[in-house]
Amino acid sequence: MSTSAQLRDALTDRLTEDGTLADPAWRAAARAVPRELFTGAYFRVVEGSVPTACRVVREGEPGWLEGVYSDETLITQLDGRVRPDDVTEGTVTGSFSSSSTLPSLVLRMWQQLGAETGHRVLEIGTGTGYSTALGAHRLGDANLTSIEYDPVVGGAAAEALKAVGFAPRLIIGDGLRGDPDGGPYDRLIATCSVRYLPLPWLHQVKPGGKILVTLSGWSYASALALLEVTGPGEATGRFLPGYTSFMIARPHDHPPRPALALLPGDERPSRIDPTKLDDWTGRWVAQLAAPSAERMGVGAEQILWDVSTGSQARTAPDGKGGWTVVQRGPVRLWDRVEQAVRDWQAAGEPHQERFGITVSAAGQRVWLGDEDGPGWDLPI
Repeated sequence: MSTSAQLRDALTDRLTEDGTLADPAWRAAARAVPRELFTGAYFRVVEGSVPTACRVVREGEPGWLEGVYSDETLITQLDGRVRPDDVTEGTVTGSFSSSSTLPSLVLRMWQQLGAETGHRVLEIGTGTGYSTALGAHRLGDANLTSIEYDPVVGGAAAEALKAVGFAPRLIIGDGLRGDPDGGPYDRLIATCSVRYLPLPWLHQVKPGGKILVTLSGWSYASALALLEVTGPGEATGRFLPGYTSFMIARPHDHPPRPALALLPGDERPSRIDPTKLDDWTGRWVAQLAAPSAERMGVGAEQILWDVSTGSQARTAPDGKGGWTVVQRGPVRLWDRVEQAVRDWQAAGEPHQERFGITVSAAGQRVWLGDEDGPGWDLPI
């Protein structure tokens, strides 16, 4: 049976060989930080369960340590309150609300942030504390501040960090407000996603500093952006290669909603193939165009629903090789999505790395190609 150190070394070696860990300093952090101290127990999805059910994998059980050192995200909380220690037997259902992100993504993002010795870094979303420990190993306790929204999650992270010998500055509070007492910072990294850049971040990172954050929304499409702060409240940046997603920050999550009732509306032919919304970038483009809508359905039968206005759109095959769309409400959701997807198709359906973002007092705009290209305002 392999030991923790052996499994940690094996994972670090794999991430080095595949190019994820290019920086020796971050390789040293990966070898030094024992992930199991941050994930004493975790939820694992029961394969094939409907609705999705989870069972608890506890310390000492067969496969527990191997799971810790798999390159996987480990779920550590459901519904904003249920932790593994709360489940005594059987399975449990619920929405994932906290996790230990897969190590390859955590380490890749720390490297993409470009944090160097001497940089002061603000981390939004302590979570289990594993990412925080990696940052503290590389940068030193005095240069790292981490904010966690959930006091129970934050308390567990603080205990784990102390057990492993790290003492960065930890704050329990709303990470979207940042740290008004600790700035200015050289770097900010977020391990949750947001619908738009919170304004406090743009004033707490010094000009020339960097912000690395995942932009998401109520249709749960995501893209990772690296921005440079150009002045107080201003920044510009590009979206990065790859496929990155995080749980959305709780204050940015969708509002409560009733059960969906599909209502009659105006029908017409669709000008795009609805399956384009199943593409990683395609659904993100659709979300940019209709940021207050939630996306449901799949394939040719897409459903968009804007709870705030009651607007709906739903597509279906027309039986002739095309598709129809039915829309109702004051916001013609599919009209907006069609135009955005057609602009993206006209550019050759590129990945998100062809997109950029500009943030100013006037608003926050995502654009395709360059700042003069097609663009969409974020919902701020």
